Parts: sequence; C-alpha cells; structure tokens
Amino acid sequence: MHFFRQVVFIARIESRFFVRYPKMLLATLAVALIPALYAVIYLSAVWDPAANTGALAVALVNLDEGVEYRGYVFNVGAEVISRLKKSHTFGFKDYTDEQQARRSVREGKLAFALIIPRDFSSNAIPGAEAGGGKLVIHTSEGNSFESANLARHFARELGHEVNESLNERRWALVLSNATGSQRSVDRLRDGVDQLRNGAQELASGAGQTASGARAVTKGAGRLNDGVGQMTSGVRQLGTGLHTMEARRPPDADLTRLTAGAEALAAGHEELGRGLTELKAGSQRIKRGVETFKDETSSSFLVTNQMTEGVSQLASSVSQLDAGLEAAGDAQQKLSEGAGRLSTGVGSLASGVRALGSGMRTIISKLPDEGQLEGLDDGASELMAGTVAVSEGTQKIQAGAQHLTAGLNLLSASLPAAAPKPDGSAQGLANSVEPHVEVDAMVQNNGSGFAPNVIPGALWLGAAIAAFLINVRVLPRHAQSFSTPAQFLGKFCIPAIVVVAQALLVLLTVQYVLHMHIVQPAVFALTLVIASLTFLCIVFALTRAFGDAGKALAMIFLAVQLSSSGGIIPVELSGSVFVNISPWLPLTWVVRALKASMFGAYDGLWQQPLLLVSLAGTAAAALAATVGRWRYVRHTAMRPAIDL
Repeated sequence: MHFFRQVVFIARIESRFFVRYPKMLLATLAVALIPALYAVIYLSAVWDPAANTGALAVALVNLDEGVEYRGYVFNVGAEVISRLKKSHTFGFKDYTDEQQARRSVREGKLAFALIIPRDFSSNAIPGAEAGGGKLVIHTSEGNSFESANLARHFARELGHEVNESLNERRWALVLSNATGSQRSVDRLRDGVDQLRNGAQELASGAGQTASGARAVTKGAGRLNDGVGQMTSGVRQLGTGLHTMEARRPPDADLTRLTAGAEALAAGHEELGRGLTELKAGSQRIKRGVETFKDETSSSFLVTNQMTEGVSQLASSVSQLDAGLEAAGDAQQKLSEGAGRLSTGVGSLASGVRALGSGMRTIISKLPDEGQLEGLDDGASELMAGTVAVSEGTQKIQAGAQHLTAGLNLLSASLPAAAPKPDGSAQGLANSVEPHVEVDAMVQNNGSGFAPNVIPGALWLGAAIAAFLINVRVLPRHAQSFSTPAQFLGKFCIPAIVVVAQALLVLLTVQYVLHMHIVQPAVFALTLVIASLTFLCIVFALTRAFGDAGKALAMIFLAVQLSSSGGIIPVELSGSVFVNISPWLPLTWVVRALKASMFGAYDGLWQQPLLLVSLAGTAAAALAATVGRWRYVRHTAMRPAIDL
C-alpha cells in the first residue's frame, strides 16, 4: 500500500505539467499517434502492390517478322503482345525502336522492356532446339532492384505461358491430324465397303460367265453334231448334182450347136452380100425403067396404055428397091444377131462344160442336208450362249469398275507418309526461353537495398544529431547577431557530426560490406550533401514546431521511404506515393546513390544531386527564418540530452 502511494505521488506531480502547459496534451496526443501513423504509412505503401502493377511502365518492342510453317502463317510475337495488353499486368507501352526502349530503361523511365527479336517465330514454332525462341527482357538492377526481380519473375511467367500456348497449339495440330487420320480411316472403311460390293458383283458376274461358258460348250457340241448331219445333206445335194450332170448335154452336141450357130452367122453374111448385089441390080433396073419412061413420055409412037404400064413398072421397081433396102437393113441386123448368137452359144457351151466341172467339185465338197440342219441348230444355241456370256461379261465389267473405284478411294485415303512433328522433344517442350539482360548490375540483395537504406540511416543520423543540441536556444550575447550567423553558428556542430556520419557510412560500405562502387568520389559527395540537406530539414522542422518537429521528421522519413521505392517500386505503392515522390529529397538522394554506386540511370547523378542541394538550401533558409529563438545566459545553457 505504501508502494502504491509513492507511485501515485510521482505520477500526480508529472501530471501537473499537463495543467500548467496545455500544449503538452497536444504533444502527448501526437506522440500517441506516431506509431499508428508510421504503420499506416508503411503498410499503405505495400498494401496491395498487385493492384497497382498497371502503373509500372514496361516497354513492348515487337520486331517479330513471323513465319510460314506447314501451310499456316504464325506471328507469335504479335500474339504475345496482344495477350499482354489484354492482361493489363503492367503499364505496357509500344516501342518500335529497340535502342530507344533500352535507353529509356537505363534512364529509369521504364521498369523494364520486353524485346521480341525478328526471328522469334521462326525459331520458336519448329522447336528444333530447347530455348530456340529468345524473348529478351532488358532491365536495370541499379535503377530498381525490386523492378529487376519483377522483370525476372515476369520473364519466367511469360516463358512458361508462351511455351504452354505453343504446346497447346502443337497439340491442336496433332489432334487435327488425328482427326484427319480418323476421316481417312472412315474413307478407307467406305472404300473397303465399295470394294466388298464390287467383289460380290464380280463374283456374281463370274458365275454367270461360267454358266454362259457351259452353254457355249453345249452349243459347240450340238454344232459338231449338226456338222455331221450337214454332211448327209451334202450327200443328197451330190446325188442331185449327179443327176444334173447325167442330164447335161454331151460335149458333141454342144460342139454341133456351136458349129450350127457359126454356120448360121456365116449364111447371114452370104445373104447380106446377095441382098447387096440384088439391090445393085434393082438400082440399074430402076434407072433403066426411069429412062424408058422418059423416052416413052416424049414419044408420039408410044400409046397411053404403054406409058401407064411403064409408069406402073417404074413404081413397082421403086417399091422393089425400097423393099430390098429394108430387107438389107433387116438382114444386117439379123446378121449381127446371128453373130451374137454364135458368140453366146459358144459361151453357153463353155459355161455348160464349166458347170459340169463345178457340179462335180460341189458334189465332192458339200455336206449333206442333215448336217446342215444340225449346224443351224448348233449355231442358234451358240448364239444364245454368246448372249449369256455377253451379259455376264457386262456384269463383270461393272463389278470391276466398282472395284476400281473402291481401290482408288482406298489409295487416295491412305497418307503418303505418316505426319511427324518437326523439332526435338526438348525443343517442342520448351521452344521459348526468356533471356534477361541486366544493366547496372547489383552484387547482391543487400547491395540492391543499400541506396534506399543508406538515405534512411543518414536521415536518422541527422535527427539524432539535432537531439544533441537545443536547436531553438541561443546565448543572450548572440541576440544581436545576423540571422545567417545565428543559424550557421547553431548548425555548425551538428553539421560536423552528420559529415562524420556520412564518411563512416562510406567506410562501412566499402570496407565492411565490401560493396563495389562505380564512382566512389560521387558516392562520397552524395552522402555528404544528403546528410547536410537532411540536417537542414530537421532544423527547419524543429525551428518551426519545436521538439515536435523532430517527431515530424520521423514521420516525414517514413513518407519518403515509402515514396522512394525502398521496399517495392513506388509505382506499386499507389497514386498518392507516386505523385509526391518527385517532390521529396530522399527520392533524388536514392537516384544519385544508385547512379554513383551501380552506374544506374545511365550514370546521370548531376541532376539528382543538384535537386538535393536545392532542397537543402531551401530548408536552410527556412530554418534560419522561421520560428523564434530563446535566448538565455550562456552559463544557463545545458546539453539537450541528460548524460
């Protein structure tokens, strides 16, 4: 109980300060809020980076010229670019110039760049070797170690995704070929069915052909019998011919007939000559009668009766002459007919003789009548068998055509060669390999975080250095001093301390942590300027708000660390941190340190360091002008910390 009263007594004494100094309540409230505010700042910066990846600028450079493969045109590069844009994973930006994209990465304008080479499709599609298709991811570790890690992760995921997509398409082609093979099998089955039907028709036609052949054989047998019967008929024909031969006139009669015809022709010739002579005598008589008539008609001694008798005689002689003329013509024709008759009789006699010889030949060659009848019947049966053979042959032909069509379909359905995918097994499984190109390389994870950690350490050192002195207290003697002199006088000792801190950090980085620094002199200069700038900012806050300004400096440190991409790229922290980042000195200190340590941002440290120096100058001007000094006797001045 006594112990409890003692504790209450001390606490009551301490609580009186809140009554005497009301601002203590505000200070206590601020102190109470600092941890929560610190947590909010840090956690909000890393709350949901995946939701803000769209703000991380990434270049897409597609140089792929595509490839024509097995009748298809592929441009995997264009497909990759299209898929990435649809995913909205990062803030993708199209670039046509590869070198410009690389330069933008080095300058820190881009987190990284995806570069698809010209021969990407031609190397990736066939899958001749593992990793034949190269995807180049260019990043800068020095600019942002976390962005470089994101680039590596992106490269792995992209390579896996592209390989999966290509494998899916290859399997689609395989399945398509399998489907085509199935269709070929179906067509093969149809061809076999047609072949079977054709074979059946061919068998049926062959059966009919056999039946027809048997009918032909039977008809041939009957034809043979008919030929025998025809021999008998020919014998009868021979008998008839013998009878004709026996009744044919003998050759002597034919000779006499020929001689009579010739004598008749000769007699007609003699008759013609006699008629000619008779006509000549008639002409002489006619002329004599006409002369006599003329003489009697002019003589007075001749009587009229005699004259008329002479006239009648002359008329009769004229008629005789005309009759002899007609008889001569008729005899001429008769003579010509007798000549032709003689010739015809000669030919007839010769023909009869030849006919006799021919009949004898026919008698020796002709078959008999029975054989001729059998021959006729056999020929009829042979005709019927031939018709059956013809019909069977037609069916055989139709079946052969079906068989040919089925075989053609079967031949067309069979592939010339089994399709085989190109490439090797490893190449087909992993034909795409991302290749990460790293600029401004960082030794290790600690080195990567060093440019973000070191400024925080320097800021903390500047805040602690400000705790060594009473920033707002001056001796009364300095009341008349100029404002710059008052500030610099108060600033001098903490400045020496922070410069010493910067040099110790330099030695620690080089000789304890063994970090490789590209530009040691620039790195040292950056440390010194950053330390002095941070001290000026802490001074300005303290001068403006008193010791509460030192607490605000810690809060400000948390804001700057979150906005400088110390844990993750600032683009992933949200729009608030992205917007305030360019206005914070720690951001430019980090950039200057990265440029000097790793050669990041193309080694451009001048502008960041200039901006830091301007921020320090502005903070120094504020620290010298804002707030009020508290003047005390120099003997009353005490250290700010109780040692």
